[in-house]
Amino acid sequence: MTTPVQLSIVIPVYNEQENLPLLFDALHQTLDQLPQTWEVIFVDDGSQDRSLDVMRELVRRDPQHVRAIAFRRNFGQTAAIAAGIDHAQGEIVILLDADLQNDPADIPLLLAKLEEGYDVVSGWRKNRQDATLTRTLPSRLANALISWVTGVHLHDYGCTLKAYRREVLSGFRLYGEMHRFIPVYAHAVGARITELVVRHHPRRFGKAKYGLERTIKVILDLFTVKFLLSYAHKPIYLFGGAGLLIMGLSAAMLAFLFVRRVFFHVGVLGSPLFQMSAMFFILGFQSVLMGLIAELLVRTYHEAQGKPTYTIRERINFPDHDAHSAAQQ
Repeated sequence: MTTPVQLSIVIPVYNEQENLPLLFDALHQTLDQLPQTWEVIFVDDGSQDRSLDVMRELVRRDPQHVRAIAFRRNFGQTAAIAAGIDHAQGEIVILLDADLQNDPADIPLLLAKLEEGYDVVSGWRKNRQDATLTRTLPSRLANALISWVTGVHLHDYGCTLKAYRREVLSGFRLYGEMHRFIPVYAHAVGARITELVVRHHPRRFGKAKYGLERTIKVILDLFTVKFLLSYAHKPIYLFGGAGLLIMGLSAAMLAFLFVRRVFFHVGVLGSPLFQMSAMFFILGFQSVLMGLIAELLVRTYHEAQGKPTYTIRERINFPDHDAHSAAQQ
């Protein structure tokens, strides 16, 4: 590519051989009308059908715009998205499913929203064309839970169709099913986020790759996200707070046993509350120690990499070398 790429479309692929040629045509119909230079990055996540062969053919048909990455085995959608983002050259990155349920014709609408000053535009499948009991209803419950826990209120975290400015995608790595939490990570570095109603079509070929079991994984990943966002820089607040609470329960039990022994002459050692209070005190003390160890790890992490504990949106009237020095302080 002789000119810089301004827009990158990242598409994870898993067993979508029938959909890829149709998606390729739909992308061209939309992207050829845009003023930006663009690229499409297909990431084959260990497909077991002919998806990789189809991707090679699409690269051959349009080597100027189409690129492909092939995994050695199936690593999951999050890994595929992470690989696509790592290889994307554009200042704007748009994620898109390969199953034709997302509509490439919505891409200009996402770009228009970004032009209004937003850093992230999240698609909202308001009229979702999926099974209600196994996909739509669990998704709504998960979206409500994620919004409540993270404080980033979106109607459709599970919609892959999202647009991001490149700068809000740096500084974190994706694991598990965490691609859906990218807006949360972006919000943590000060990104301006909005959502946009997008079209959603019934699946034409193939079958859905996920079911109810995915909801359980998302909930477990949510615990990790909440910890990283709220306590990664001050883990003592979590471990130490929990430890002090447990030790407080231990003290309350001992006080109860003391009052009962003094005023009602009931033995202490024979009560199960005595053993529970001793166990709670030990657990609480260990939790505080874990918090102190976590604090040391956090400081080692930041200081070893020279990684600041802040992010800067803009520097005004700073020469390049002064800005670099400020970033290192």
